Amino acid sequence: MHAQLAKPGTAPAQGPSVPQDQRDGTAAQDNAPIVPDAQFDAALPPLSGNINAPLESMATMEKNQPRAQTIPVPQAAPPLPSAQTAQPLATGDTIGPIAPEDPQLAQPLTPLASFDTTPLETATDPKSGRAPEIRYDIDIRGLAELKLDDEFKGLSALREGKGKAANATQVAARAREDEQLAIRLMKSLGYYDATAISTLQREGVGEDASGEAGRLKVVLTATPGRLYRLSSLTVKADPTTPADLVRKNLPLKVGDPIEAARIQGAEANVSLVLPQRGYPFVKVGDRDILLEDQGPEPVGAYTLPVDTGPRSAFGKLTTTGDAVFDLDHLNVFPRFDEGQLYDSRLTDDLRNALVATGLFNGIAVEPKRTGRLNPDGTEAIDLQVTQTKGPSRTLSGEGGYSTGQGVRLQGSFTNRNAFKPEGALIASVIAGTQEQGLSGTFRRSNAGRRDRTFQVIASASHQNYDAFDAFIGTVAFRWSYDSTPIWQKKFTYAFGGELTGTNESVYDFARGERVRGTYGIAAIPGQVVFDQSNDLLNPTRGYRLKLNLSPETSVRGAVRPYARTMIEGTFYYPFNDSLVIAGRARAGAIFGIERDDLAPSRRYYGGGGGSVRGYGFQRLGPFDPQGNPVGGRSLNEFALEARYRFGNFGIVPFVDAGNSYESTLPTGKDLRFGAGIGGRFYTNFGPLRVDVATPLNPRPGDGKVALYISIGQAF
Repeated sequence: MHAQLAKPGTAPAQGPSVPQDQRDGTAAQDNAPIVPDAQFDAALPPLSGNINAPLESMATMEKNQPRAQTIPVPQAAPPLPSAQTAQPLATGDTIGPIAPEDPQLAQPLTPLASFDTTPLETATDPKSGRAPEIRYDIDIRGLAELKLDDEFKGLSALREGKGKAANATQVAARAREDEQLAIRLMKSLGYYDATAISTLQREGVGEDASGEAGRLKVVLTATPGRLYRLSSLTVKADPTTPADLVRKNLPLKVGDPIEAARIQGAEANVSLVLPQRGYPFVKVGDRDILLEDQGPEPVGAYTLPVDTGPRSAFGKLTTTGDAVFDLDHLNVFPRFDEGQLYDSRLTDDLRNALVATGLFNGIAVEPKRTGRLNPDGTEAIDLQVTQTKGPSRTLSGEGGYSTGQGVRLQGSFTNRNAFKPEGALIASVIAGTQEQGLSGTFRRSNAGRRDRTFQVIASASHQNYDAFDAFIGTVAFRWSYDSTPIWQKKFTYAFGGELTGTNESVYDFARGERVRGTYGIAAIPGQVVFDQSNDLLNPTRGYRLKLNLSPETSVRGAVRPYARTMIEGTFYYPFNDSLVIAGRARAGAIFGIERDDLAPSRRYYGGGGGSVRGYGFQRLGPFDPQGNPVGGRSLNEFALEARYRFGNFGIVPFVDAGNSYESTLPTGKDLRFGAGIGGRFYTNFGPLRVDVATPLNPRPGDGKVALYISIGQAF
């Protein structure tokens, strides 16, 4: 370390000129020649030879330094007239003892983490403590012509900011993101030379009258450039049957734009269709598109490798995991035969049918290679069913209310696998204001055939309505082939047998009073349904036809055979995506018996939530002198609804008509009309229905308003 001072008596050397602002506050001798002074150097503390060694403390330096030392100081050169000069030390002046060390300097440095990093507030900072927001508008040009506006709006960083930003830098960063977004979107349509540029324009200066900072306008201009098209299509795959199976199901052709969605959709179609045509192990490889922009039109050569795997046929079922079903029962569910060409849709159908039993927490059906070759050259593929057992017991309940029928609540306990396989035991109880009952049911699902059900039912109930007061006991059995949410069938049927004993109040017209009578009834009910609707629970298009026929015998002192019949048709017409027009017509007739020989509970009645709304339950038809309905041997009903749906809600105005008659066949005369409006709340298990209706041509005793609450559409 050297201190350099001017030599005494030496005139200032002429050096480079120094600006005045750099000379202010410096000594005049700055312009004198500088020479080394050995005595000054000797007075300074020595430097350590190790540049990484720690600095000596002030106390140590003071200890090693002489207490006082006289340093002869040369005479300074005369000061420049125009410069402010520091007072030079006179010859013989001394530097006194070094001051004692400041205790604060010896303290360790404060950790960086403890420093307050809050920026100092300046005069230009906002006094409110919140930085002003910049508002901006967006002008997108060039994407609407490509029909990319909507997709761009859904992904845009500028639009996600909702026209607000902390500063212009943030707006510019969002604009750069949107430039890249616009380019990607244009490339997805085949414009591989696409460019996009954004500019920021200020629409105002300072703040407006409301105190809002000036607005910015972002103009993003997209230029698609030339459209690239396919010049060739090459599929690399093993031979298939038929030979063009892969190429036929790759819906691309030369001249098509190289559009990402189109190409991905075509490749997905190959992955979907080939497993439906006997190739369950197909793998679509990575495409290669060689772009060429030299020439009159830019093009791309497309190459797709496809590993088809072996052509396969259904083999056997195997199972692993929890043994909910054994192989014998599992083989009830497939809708394919061994040796049939493999079709992934039938595999999915098998899995869905097993899920529908409700007895699994998880179920998987996977094709497995076996290496066994069939005579036609296909490989036999076994389906491995992996079972994970789920709960088999459930509690359920349902309820409803309608004018005339009152409140009706039903709860049930079900053990779906009490008698394996799928032998369910069901206990039900009905608690209502006008109906109470108990029942027990044994039900065998998928009984020897998929979706075929066998049931044995025993029930006892009390029903107290204006039409009759009855204590009814029934034992019945029933075979049915039913539609399910998994597989809605076009044709279903049911048949069975029934023995009923009932004690009921009935008006005796001969005696002119109400008396009780006991009836024994044997019946063989049957039903067929032809269903062309598109949904089991909430149809929106199509139609249904249903026919019920029940040959019966009533025993009350004498045997009286007769037949109960009912035919019903419904239709559903979608006027548009939100509005469905639905209609129903129903007619019933009882042949071979007089009305008064029928048990009142077996007669036909009109009115109520499932009949002509606006009238009380069972209140349409003939009356006795006391004003109570007595029912009839025939019935007709008509209904028309406009089902308007918005989201999970709906409004349904409706008009109903109908009546019941004493005659064997309905006459169509004296129709009663009801009208009203309903609300619907659509759930995953069907719509919740609330209907309010009024009779349009009421009779004495009919109410003015009727209310109906239940699950499901009226028809």
